[in-house]
Amino acid sequence: MKLLVTGGAGFIGSHLVERLVELGHDVVVIDNLLRGNKIPLEVLSKITFIHGDVRDQTLVEHWVKDIDVIFHFAAVLGVDVVADQPVETMDVEVIGTRNIVNAARMHKVKKILYASTSGIYSHSAIVQTALTEEVNVDPRTSYAMAKRYNEIYLASHYEESGIDCIALRFFNVYGERQDNRMVIPRFFEQAREGKKLTVFGNGLQTRDFTYIVDVIDACIALLQVDGFHIINIANEKEWTIGELARKIVDITNSSSTISYLDAPKKRYDYEVERRIGSSEKLFTLTGIKPKTELDFGLLQLNTSEQTAKYG
Repeated sequence: MKLLVTGGAGFIGSHLVERLVELGHDVVVIDNLLRGNKIPLEVLSKITFIHGDVRDQTLVEHWVKDIDVIFHFAAVLGVDVVADQPVETMDVEVIGTRNIVNAARMHKVKKILYASTSGIYSHSAIVQTALTEEVNVDPRTSYAMAKRYNEIYLASHYEESGIDCIALRFFNVYGERQDNRMVIPRFFEQAREGKKLTVFGNGLQTRDFTYIVDVIDACIALLQVDGFHIINIANEKEWTIGELARKIVDITNSSSTISYLDAPKKRYDYEVERRIGSSEKLFTLTGIKPKTELDFGLLQLNTSEQTAKYG
């Protein structure tokens, strides 16, 4: 099968590309490389890589030709980046997705799998049970609002054109190759350098940390699912940010202490008190769900990074 991965040089995208190549697929990647290229060199030589922007309609239409399935993962990422660049964030999401959908219709692509976000739920997550896809959403950031808009946009195009569309609501994905804009690699970096681990707020906010291997397993399984769906990809367990910081200090045998700071203004994601998702719909459709315990995932991440650094 021939697949296009937008944002394929990023954290989640590079892991997906690597797995698709392992499975024998013909892979095309479009990425603007603003955050570098995380695709391993041995994989890069086996794919078609296009340095470009999904907002370039002509480029997208050209490379979508003969594609069977699109993984549309291109996005502006990071709490601080999104807060500081709301217009750019919306532009990449809305214009990029419009171009992908129009090109998919033009070239009769079978399926689009779109990277949405659990950030869509925002303060909806205060409910006492794990979040299901039926919960009313409450997007507060430009990133989350654009993701929700695109979910609705994809649903309408499924109704009009019959292109299968699946929106993937990722819950706090972590793993190898993630940069330190995100909390887990930032904590690891601070712990290894003996610096204070900076926690914004009181550290009691909870998150559902989902290991990258489980996320890619879900993406691959969903290639077999037809129709339009919004699907959580969540580990179904919640940990406080304070607990996470202490775990990483212990794993790295660090002398670091933990510093609790006021959250920066307009960083709404820091204010969300609780986030835990249900993957029951994913399990019903595919027979799998994320299963990697946080402790194991953190140990794997620590070991792989130490190996990469020291050999």
